[in-house]
Order: sequence, then C-alpha cells, then structure tokens
Amino acid sequence: MPRIESKVRTLVSKDDGMREAVETVLDQADGGDVRWLDVKGDLTSGQWGRLIEKEILVEGEEGFRLADVEATRAGLEPASSTTTGGSSGDSSAAADDDESSWSIYDKGAAVITVGLFVGYSWKPLRDLIGTTMDTALGPLGEMLPFYAVVMILALATGLYSTLLQANLMNMDKMAAYQERMKDIQERRKEAKEAGDDDALDAIQEEQMDAMGDQLGMFKEQFRPMVWIMFLTIPVFLWMYWAIGVGQNATAHVPLDPLVLPLRGQVEWTESVIGPIQAWIVWYFLCSMGFTQIIRKSLNIDISPTTS
Repeated sequence: MPRIESKVRTLVSKDDGMREAVETVLDQADGGDVRWLDVKGDLTSGQWGRLIEKEILVEGEEGFRLADVEATRAGLEPASSTTTGGSSGDSSAAADDDESSWSIYDKGAAVITVGLFVGYSWKPLRDLIGTTMDTALGPLGEMLPFYAVVMILALATGLYSTLLQANLMNMDKMAAYQERMKDIQERRKEAKEAGDDDALDAIQEEQMDAMGDQLGMFKEQFRPMVWIMFLTIPVFLWMYWAIGVGQNATAHVPLDPLVLPLRGQVEWTESVIGPIQAWIVWYFLCSMGFTQIIRKSLNIDISPTTS
C-alpha cells in the first residue's frame, strides 16, 4: 500500500518521536495484534492516536493491527531517488489529507443543506419544495390519515439516519480520539496530584496538540448529519406546506384533530410544549420510537467503543 508508506514517512518526518513509536509497534506486531496496554510505556497516547487516525493501525481481533507491515517498514526508510523534485511526497501527503477530509459530495450536500434552511422562513421556497415533494408524497396523504403519513415519514427518516450514521462515521477513529483524551486527562490528574510541574507542562503541550483531534472528531460526527439534514429538511418543508404552518398559510391536506399522550386532542398547529407545535411533537415521538426499534432490529450501535 503506497499510501501507508507515504503516511508513515510523513509522520516520522514531522516528528522524530514517531519513528521510535512506529518501530515499537512493528516489534509488537510480530506477535499479532497490538494493544494499547502493551505499548503504553513506550508510546504516548498522542502517538498511538496518530497511528490510528492515519489508519496505519486498523482494528484487529483483539486490538489493533498494522494495515500493511511491509509498507510501514518501507516508510521508515529514506525516500527513494525516484521522487521527482520532492513533488511526489507532497502530493502523497495532500492525498492523505484529502482521504481524511470530506469529499466533494459531502461539501456539496452541506452547501445545499444551508440553502434549504432558508425555506423555513421564506414562504416562496417553502411552497416550491412543498409542491415538488407533493408529487411523491401527495398520493400517500390521499390514501392515509395524516397522522399515519407522519408515522411513515418518521420511520423512513429514522431508517436512513441510522444507516448513514453507521456507514459514514469511522468508529475506530472516534474511539481513538476518546481514548487519547481520556488517557491525557488521567495522566494530567496523576501529575497534578504528584506536583510534577515538568510532566504537567509536557501534558499541556500534548493536550494542545490533541485539539486537532477534537476537530477531527467533530468532523466525523457532523458528516452524517449533513446528509441526514439534506434528506430530512425537504420532508419537513413538505409537512410545513401540507399542514399550513406560518402566517397566511393554508393546509393542503385534510387534518383531523391529533390525539397526543398525556395531552389529549389537539390541533396540528397548536402549541403543546412551549412554542413547539403538536405536529412536531408527534413526529419526534414517532421518530425516536422507530429509531430505537431499527437499531435493535439491525443490531446497529453508533457509539464508539475503546479497546
């Protein structure tokens, strides 16, 4: 894997300590999977996190394993003379950065999603999206009562939201971020109790370096949210349009009074929890219930676990 070799070479060129860290992991990898507890005394949590973040270490059966042992060894050797003017190394590093960043499709979806938010406050856009979505959802509203239509929409949004979170978030990276921060906090607490100012200074520097991990963790969490909102906002705008939410708006579907738990019969646009209207409460009750059922049925866990 040329990319693994490039990643290793980039890491060790930027930080001398990473060379020893990679060599330590290579020694441990001869016996199979590598666990954090096995190398904790020789590596910092930051170095361990970097190896997982760059996917040099990937999840194994009992811990983590090297993605490519030979490419990792090659990355510790000096760059070959076939590199043209150093541009190859630069482009490889850029490719590594791109690999861990959002794709052009993710960025495009984010831009469109921001534009869709305007529909909540601008009636012309809301009406345009509502009438467009009605070509697909209108027949459903004619066959079923509107409360059942909202239940079906909640089921659909819960299904694709769960699948997007499970497939677009890298749980290994999320777990590595959390494990690194937890280890830093524990060592900071121990150093503070021991009154070791030198250790505290070193941990402080490592904590500042870990702020980049926090940004990476945020990006991992927010990436599926962009696609969820990209698909869900048009559904919400259709419900806005169908129910007739907002000033000078009229309902486009027949609406019988809605019966909510602990509240009884209410109108769809009636405020039931502060300013929150009944239709939103009904949608979220259905969505939360269906999402839990879907996760249990498909055995999907979107919580990162540390090894």
